[in-house]
Amino acid sequence: MKKLELKFLNEEDKTVTISLDHPVEPADPAAVSAAMDEIISQNAFFSSGGDLVSKKSARIVERNVEEIEI
Repeated sequence: MKKLELKFLNEEDKTVTISLDHPVEPADPAAVSAAMDEIISQNAFFSSGGDLVSKKSARIVERNVEEIEI
């Protein structure tokens, strides 16, 4: 399963990650950056370390799990 991870810094300069399932690919860097700017400007999320104040990074992460029969 793939996830889009949006990483922000909060008021305490700690990283806050918001994960979204099933991202649209290929990712549009301008659209992702604009969405992150909107999240910050709307103060849409709050963390234990305060409001989100800046963008840190964004990435698509894929996790593969293979069951092992025992």
